[in-house]
Amino acid sequence: MSDNPYQSPQPTDEAVGVLSGKREDLRKVAQYQRGILVCILVYLMAVVFQFIFPPELWPLVAVAGLGAGMVGAVFVVLLAIQLYGIVGGILMGVLTLVPCLGLLLLLLINEKATRVLRQNGIRVGLLGADPSQL
Repeated sequence: MSDNPYQSPQPTDEAVGVLSGKREDLRKVAQYQRGILVCILVYLMAVVFQFIFPPELWPLVAVAGLGAGMVGAVFVVLLAIQLYGIVGGILMGVLTLVPCLGLLLLLLINEKATRVLRQNGIRVGLLGADPSQL
């Protein structure tokens, strides 16, 4: 009778959904996910600004969208390595550079990161996980 049924759950040192299984890697997943969310926001803003700004400013908007796509590819590689392994990370990073497929992969890897963080009891909001919970 050493188990107390009324005792609150004790945190374990294992992380569910992360390849390493280490709880410390959840912080990396949360940081990379936040980077991906910012890249998605910048990418969507670039698409909207393309219709709002005059044609003279379109190259500036295109550079912002391209930059968000490239930085997003880096964050996808880093996050996918944590969740899928090295081969999956590199493959997803390369596929992220394809224009429409890239946005889809950003959304898919973001959804996977959200699921992993929630499985480990971390609340995830609009701009990622709450840093105080990590």
